[in-house]
Amino acid sequence: MDPLANAPAAESLGRTDRPGKNIAVSFRPLTDPAEADICAQMMSNSDPWRTLGRDVATSRGAIFSPEKETYLAVVDGMLAGFITLNMHGAFVGYIQSICVAPTGRGQGVGTALIAYAETRIFRDSPNVFMCVSDFNPDAQRLYERLGYQVIGELRDYLVPGHAEILLRKTIGPLQTFRQGAPVR
Repeated sequence: MDPLANAPAAESLGRTDRPGKNIAVSFRPLTDPAEADICAQMMSNSDPWRTLGRDVATSRGAIFSPEKETYLAVVDGMLAGFITLNMHGAFVGYIQSICVAPTGRGQGVGTALIAYAETRIFRDSPNVFMCVSDFNPDAQRLYERLGYQVIGELRDYLVPGHAEILLRKTIGPLQTFRQGAPVR
């Protein structure tokens, strides 16, 4: 089965919901190894991944994997960020990584990426999960504003002295969820 079969349309456009910001963001699956290298470089050069010790090779393996779905955000023809999803395992609908290029930060690109991912995930699962590092307060505020709730804290999970905070956004319980049903 094609892992991208349930993905939102590749040329889907999103508008940011940031006051004073009205940029158009288009999305498409990551398929080009050269773009995977660019994404891995972007990720390894920014926090939280620097603090978490993620280098270029580890980043590339995490985002360009047949088990994952990675989508690029493009603004004015330029790569503005990406998001990697895990649609298998105990936490189906897990947002593994979100990375926004320095030029896209504060412009609503992260919000648009998450909205795009939620559209994809809510087709197959009533829950979206993600972790945020305890030393990343800006991301924590964004996720709270977008309706994510803290589920728990994983102390010393990735690196000593820091915690990963597990978050969840839901549209209902698994028991009553119908795959492919319209999202409310």
